[in-house]
Amino acid sequence: MSVQPGWYVDPADTETRRYWDGEGWLGAPIPVDATPPDGPPPPEPPPAPVGPAEPATSATRDAATAAPGWPPQQGPPPGYGPQPGHGPGWGPQAGPPGWGPQAGPPGWGPQAGPPGWGPQAGPPGWGPQAGHPGWPGRPPEPRPHGHRLAGYGRRLAARVIDFGLVFALNVVVNGWFVWRWAQEWAPYWQEVFRRAARGDTSAEGLPLPSEQSNSLLVAILLIATALWLAYEVPAMAAGGQTVGKRMMRIRAVPIAADQPLGFRRALSRWSTLGLPTLLWYCAGLGLVLQLVDALSPLFDHPLRMALHDKRAQTVVVEVPNRPDSAPSNDRNQPPGDTP
Repeated sequence: MSVQPGWYVDPADTETRRYWDGEGWLGAPIPVDATPPDGPPPPEPPPAPVGPAEPATSATRDAATAAPGWPPQQGPPPGYGPQPGHGPGWGPQAGPPGWGPQAGPPGWGPQAGPPGWGPQAGPPGWGPQAGHPGWPGRPPEPRPHGHRLAGYGRRLAARVIDFGLVFALNVVVNGWFVWRWAQEWAPYWQEVFRRAARGDTSAEGLPLPSEQSNSLLVAILLIATALWLAYEVPAMAAGGQTVGKRMMRIRAVPIAADQPLGFRRALSRWSTLGLPTLLWYCAGLGLVLQLVDALSPLFDHPLRMALHDKRAQTVVVEVPNRPDSAPSNDRNQPPGDTP
């Protein structure tokens, strides 16, 4: 899910607004305090084609082809009048071969110039349609609500810290169920290792675990999912930070406004990443889904939103070094104006 189309403050110039069409900026900017129109701006008229101008008089042609430093209206040097009788080719329009009004070094006519220097030419990537609309080359990085976007390294470190804390909770609460499940499978794996040591690869007669092992695995996954939910959702709803995010000085905020997520948005954000834990029972399918979600910010531009961010419409930003100081470039900007 992408940012909804609408008028937003331009990250490149916070004194103006531009229309975001869901994929890029559209149209010309307007002052930030002006009332934007309903819907997208009208399309800009295409620039008038630049073509060669037809010389109006012979004087203009003479001026265009004269040698550097010659005045536009200067006549021929003395002795080049119409009647001097210097022989064929030296009349009023004559001159040395190749010096006529249209002559010059090859490629220096009215339409000529170095290759690629025509009216539409320029360095690659700097044309009107190059890069992001309205920006030459690569556009500047967005700053939601005046904050820098959190880097992937910080987000990964925060998630590892949170997983460590949730694992510690599971050791305390879920430890007995894990121990009972391991006891169910211990005879099976001991026999497999004994046969492997003798070079026996047959699977006949292996002691299989009882039906209770499946019930224990379901209980383990349910308890692990509940512990993760209880650890993350209340903390994210209140301040957009878990213990790991607080240590890495990052937090999650809604795209619409710089405010707490609230319980519903925090639950929606967590469920995309946390609920697949229940699918670990299905040949590890849940773990694959969680890995895809964890890597998704690497491939999302420009807001680096993970799949759970897209579902809840949140972004992860850096926390300023001084939490009591407001962002300088967001002082006159209403909340949620930057996509």
